Amino acid sequence: MNTAIISARGVSMSFPDGAGGRTQALDGVDLSVTRGEVLALLGPNGAGKTTLLDTLLGLTVPESGQVLVDDDTPRAAVQSGRLSALLQTGGLLPDLTAAETVRMVAALHRDPADVDEVMDIAGVRPFASRPVGKCSGGQQQRLRFALALLPRPEIIILDEPTAGMDVSARHEFWARMRTQADDGATVIFATHYLEEAEQFARRTVLMDRGRVLADGPTDEVRSRAGAAHVGVIWTPTPEELEAVPHVLSVTSEGQRISFRTDDADALARHLLTRTGAHGLTVRPASLEEAFRLLTEDTASEDTASEEVPA
Repeated sequence: MNTAIISARGVSMSFPDGAGGRTQALDGVDLSVTRGEVLALLGPNGAGKTTLLDTLLGLTVPESGQVLVDDDTPRAAVQSGRLSALLQTGGLLPDLTAAETVRMVAALHRDPADVDEVMDIAGVRPFASRPVGKCSGGQQQRLRFALALLPRPEIIILDEPTAGMDVSARHEFWARMRTQADDGATVIFATHYLEEAEQFARRTVLMDRGRVLADGPTDEVRSRAGAAHVGVIWTPTPEELEAVPHVLSVTSEGQRISFRTDDADALARHLLTRTGAHGLTVRPASLEEAFRLLTEDTASEDTASEEVPA
């Protein structure tokens, strides 16, 4: 049985809201990550993703709760090189070249990885002689990735790692990260790109307003939005439409009807054998849909809890 390499229990954190009150950034978050996992952390701006990552890295001490990294403090894990991070901004000197930056930071580590190897893994070699200040946003992110690999970390935390990258660079970055994961690294990343989580993460955590809404294998989290969407070309009578089984919701545009369903096979079989529908298409629900539905449900629960009985 795998033991947790990262454990967060009851973690809460708030910040001044500028109006004399406080905004709850984390509200009793529990998170356990086992060795070798690849976990995506999803949520809108203000969901608490970055604050949670900051507590995992020891950059922020929570007001309540506890965070342990392999039974040690996050700060100790960072100092030992077991835990490393690729953050969105900061930490780069514009006048140094990319290669000089990697060599300078490598000199700060007790037992750094080979500088040339790290630059190759992170894709820094093509712009190694370019001053950092003249590197694109995507190139600077690759450079930060190289710096994160220098201590030979067991755990890599990434906060919006592909910010500033074009589509091609994003695909290349995740191909390189997949190699790290395949070699046994534990990877935790926050992203706004839902397709990155669907393609790369084996586990997904959805957050909103400082709370965890869903946590599990990515396919299971996605299924919270309904198993699939089934589309057909069909002009049914109200009675025929009412008789269609396993329907969660229906939308239509002209003769094109789309069903959100919890059993795509049964629904498709009914449409093809018992109706005049044709042109059938099936697609799985997305993480975006799961997230939207879960946040809507949570908002409704919060509104209901705030209502005062007459």
